[in-house]
Amino acid sequence: MTAPRNLLLVDDDTVFTAVMARGFARRGFECLQCHSAAAALQACSEFAPTHIVLDLNMPDESGLVALPALIQAAPDAKIVVLTGYASIATAVEATRAGACNYLCKPATVDEVLQAFEQHSTAAPAPIPTRPTSLGRLEWEHLQRVLLDNDGNVSATARALGMHRRTLQRKLAKRPVRED
Repeated sequence: MTAPRNLLLVDDDTVFTAVMARGFARRGFECLQCHSAAAALQACSEFAPTHIVLDLNMPDESGLVALPALIQAAPDAKIVVLTGYASIATAVEATRAGACNYLCKPATVDEVLQAFEQHSTAAPAPIPTRPTSLGRLEWEHLQRVLLDNDGNVSATARALGMHRRTLQRKLAKRPVRED
């Protein structure tokens, strides 16, 4: 008899979690969808997840803030952070906090499964042949300062010397992709 494979999907996007749940169920996982960090923490005691897919940007609480509590609630679970707003700063913070890997959306079920099996420190990242664009550098810097200010947009705007609304507009944009 194989060990149970319980997957907890934590993302505020209900359509995304439903699609992912169907894909993981086809691959032998028992899936539970939670649309907030608080609901995920409550579910851990009864559901006992072996795997967790955690979104970084949720309205109630950042995935980075919820990550240590989820690790404490489900210490044996492998956690992959999945986000549409990837940055080096948040990737480093997530892996330091205990996530086994960090992926940028969109990601397929197979890519997430592969991320569960690989640890982010297993292979060194390839060195890019081109320098990072200014747009990407700005995005990374904003994310780093935001992280340093515990996600507080007003404090981050003050630290950067910019208006809060300007910072909010910049943060609402998708990060610049590097090809």
